[in-house]
Amino acid sequence: MKLIVQKFGGSSVANADRIRNVARIVTDTYQKGANVVVVVSAQGDTTDELIEKAHEIDPNPSKREMDMLLSTGEQISIALLAMAISKMGFPVISLTGRQAGFFTDSNHSRARIKKVDTERVEKELDQRKIVVVAGFQGMNRYDDITTLGRGGSDTSAVALAAELKADLCQIYTDVDGIYTADPRLVKSAKKLEEISFDEMLELASCGAQVLHNRSVEMAKKYNVNLEVLSSLEDKPGTKVKEVTKMEKLLIKGVAKDDDVVRISMIGLPDRPGTAFKIFSLLAARKINVDIILQSVGRDGTKDISFTVPEDSCDAALAVLEEAKDQVSDFTVDVDRDVTKVSIVGSGMQSNPGVASKMFEALYEADINIETISTSEIKISVLIRKDQGVKAMNAISEAFIK
Repeated sequence: MKLIVQKFGGSSVANADRIRNVARIVTDTYQKGANVVVVVSAQGDTTDELIEKAHEIDPNPSKREMDMLLSTGEQISIALLAMAISKMGFPVISLTGRQAGFFTDSNHSRARIKKVDTERVEKELDQRKIVVVAGFQGMNRYDDITTLGRGGSDTSAVALAAELKADLCQIYTDVDGIYTADPRLVKSAKKLEEISFDEMLELASCGAQVLHNRSVEMAKKYNVNLEVLSSLEDKPGTKVKEVTKMEKLLIKGVAKDDDVVRISMIGLPDRPGTAFKIFSLLAARKINVDIILQSVGRDGTKDISFTVPEDSCDAALAVLEEAKDQVSDFTVDVDRDVTKVSIVGSGMQSNPGVASKMFEALYEADINIETISTSEIKISVLIRKDQGVKAMNAISEAFIK
């Protein structure tokens, strides 16, 4: 029998009417003869509201207790959806992340999945029940609840699809697929019929919020048949796959990431091992570093700049203070008023002049580039934050015809 994993985001279950709509989509799939596992996020802005409640009590709460609090959002969603499906007359059961077999490491708020034991889920499927699972959460070896970080429900869904060897994993959102840019910000954005795992991974890492980057990594690793489509409109979505057919588009997408802080280390000693000592300390604290730029050494010193997510900035600065004891004194400068704008496309590898065309578009829009980073299928620039949307539109108009 065909097995389909369906994931619904917070906007898809934001209120009673939308929960009933999701129940209809799920039961339609079930009635067509498929076994269905549903992964659900917290309703609407529930997670943000819970964070606000926590900060009313403690501006810097324990990450363990935050996981305990935030996991309740998904538990509300799964219970309500199960009630809606049951009321329609279908057999259904809701399961928390732990009940569904998600075991993670102990990195609270950003846990990684170590194992998914699907015995309970398979047992319920054998009884032809629709299984509704809380996304975003799991349990560590100490029996503490953990959460997977923002977008973690995508990862939960793909992990289940991989472990259950599902025929299809559908990610339902409030948009009808993956676009070349955020259609709410860029008028010239176009919907894609399909996109490769590598391209989608780069877009997700660069700020596109349709899919979480860890879910794309996992889908690629286990070759999960993945599709992104709308829970609000009945129309074809976008397929994410290993190899896509040839397309005219040179680039597949333009993304903007405002969750960026640039940290500059000025006056570092220009000798072997300096960068290693600093970045190994950052890695030990599990601080994710993105763009790194080092200047040419002069007068025995050099400068290094790098970017981190906003919520890692304070931790990174604390690490740099420690590093001064190991490296020698240096100056630290922090710039929070930057945004990262990127273009992504496998077609860039064999087409010279892509960077030039991107830079020309920014020049004609009177946007100054402060930092540049490139890979085989991606070019990213740092610019002033208030010019992000303008930059996306300028680049999109230059490439997306």
